[in-house]
Amino acid sequence: MPNLRLKAHQSVVADYFHLFVNRRAYTLQSNRPHLESARHYYYRPKDRKTGQGLGLTLATIRRHLEGEITVGLYAINPATQRSKWVAIDADYENSLADLFKLSFHLRQDGVESALENSRRGGHLWIFLAEPLPARDCRIYVCGLALRLGIPVKRGRKEGIEIFPKHDVLKPGRYGNAIRGPLGIHRGAGQRFWFDGADEDIENQMRYLNSLPKMTGDQLARLIAEKPVPHQLLPPEPKREPVMRPQMGGPEFHILDHIHTPLHAIGQNNVTRCPSCAEEGHDRSGDNLSISIEDPRKYICWAGCTSDMIRSALGCPRVHIQNKEASNVEIWPDSNGLTGGEIPRRGTQSDGLRG
Repeated sequence: MPNLRLKAHQSVVADYFHLFVNRRAYTLQSNRPHLESARHYYYRPKDRKTGQGLGLTLATIRRHLEGEITVGLYAINPATQRSKWVAIDADYENSLADLFKLSFHLRQDGVESALENSRRGGHLWIFLAEPLPARDCRIYVCGLALRLGIPVKRGRKEGIEIFPKHDVLKPGRYGNAIRGPLGIHRGAGQRFWFDGADEDIENQMRYLNSLPKMTGDQLARLIAEKPVPHQLLPPEPKREPVMRPQMGGPEFHILDHIHTPLHAIGQNNVTRCPSCAEEGHDRSGDNLSISIEDPRKYICWAGCTSDMIRSALGCPRVHIQNKEASNVEIWPDSNGLTGGEIPRRGTQSDGLRG
């Protein structure tokens, strides 16, 4: 996308890093669309020699701003369980009206926000004077939205999505990432700018830096004596489902037939795809993702179907009429880093928004 390439000065890169980067882990949006879905999924970039995830640097941010790559940013720093920003993503019908309403009432609370346009709606950003507890940020924004009658997404229900999307992160988890602002959305083939400033990187960053940032004292006053929104309460425990074998034979469990090393990434295990291996591919051994919570769910990022994978394992499907929960989308959300897209191999299962 050479026509969208810009130059980012060193001071702008440093300002962006200071404003948006709260942890070094990040994701990259693929330059090439998925063959079947035509979506540009996200993945965690790795060092080719060590296999370890790469960390954000000033050079990475410069490439993002100049349009060479597109990064996804994680909200929560797991060492502190704090975030330095809150992003409210809305991409449903008439969602911009809800974002304008939120922006107005945030201002009544003394909280400034910045509206970033997106493909299907927008992202409303709140910047913090210092990293603040993710849980407190979510209690405030979610509670405000509910008082205004603005729906909050939960499960398949449409509504706003609030980043950070977790109160705390468990060890080894990343949470949800959102497309870094001011870069190029690879799927849309364009940049999306913030309202309130001219459409160039220097003026955009000058505008964002000028916004008053919410302080810890402000946030404490805003949530004092406020009940925790029910959307943030843990769901009631469910009884364990009774697993019934499929007609004609026992239910297929892929982990009973996989013997290559498994590596946990987010909520999934990744390993070599047996179908790819038959063709001499997947030398990095991470094409196949298997849900840790429900191993019946698995997908090959290179495009192998469940039938191809089962055949390679010597367990071809017999009763095709009995549809099993395999080769399904196991990533809950993302619109670029948005709601529902499947990040490519090696990314976090929590998904991204764009």
